[in-house]
Amino acid sequence: MTLHVLVLGDSLAFHGPDQPHRPSDPRLYPNRVAASLAEATGKDVRADLVARLGWTARDAWWALTKDPNVWGELLPRADALVLGVGQMDHLPAAVPTWARDAIPYVRPGSVRRRVRDAYRAAAPHVIRATGGRMRQLPQVATDHYLARIVQGVRTYRPGIPVVLIGPSPHNADSYPSHRHHDPAVAAARRWAAEHDAGMVDLDPIVAPTLRDGSGNPDGMHWAWSVHDAIGEAVAGELLARWPGGGPGR
Repeated sequence: MTLHVLVLGDSLAFHGPDQPHRPSDPRLYPNRVAASLAEATGKDVRADLVARLGWTARDAWWALTKDPNVWGELLPRADALVLGVGQMDHLPAAVPTWARDAIPYVRPGSVRRRVRDAYRAAAPHVIRATGGRMRQLPQVATDHYLARIVQGVRTYRPGIPVVLIGPSPHNADSYPSHRHHDPAVAAARRWAAEHDAGMVDLDPIVAPTLRDGSGNPDGMHWAWSVHDAIGEAVAGELLARWPGGGPGR
């Protein structure tokens, strides 16, 4: 019997300290979750990853409800759910997210490239000048979409264990503000408690690698040691919440 862990994530789920990697790379945290669960239970455990660069909790909800491979194949076989979104949500924004997301639709291509380059050059200065007041997605929307995801999944899989990966600290030059981080971590703790979900706090796991420089030079994506530690922590939270004392029992 194979157990499946459905992971809804963003680029942190498939980026290492150097570059993006294939979702099957055993060093990535979704696969470290599966490996830790397999070691603890003696069962075959696989991670089903659904993720994309820049995804917020809203994008994860859309994937769950609009992608037939997700709602038709991955959801029905899920034995556990990991919410690896919310990282992008709390980052500071220079413009409303809908405006940033519209850039790929600009035509012709030459104009699109100029608009994209201008946005990338200006965004850090705008964020710094405004003190990073605007989030990529408001906290109330993050909480709302995470709740809808869990409600939808538990409709099909009652009692499924759920773990939320909390907001990750960063030191990215492209997002020169941290004003939303601590409130977002506190909100994640409240949300997890209210929705019977586990939570993995990333500050003690990620912050040391930001100080020692072992993470990705972009200041956002993680060292392999972080992927490994998160995998173990998520697996532990899932095991503590599995109905009946453990998976497949």
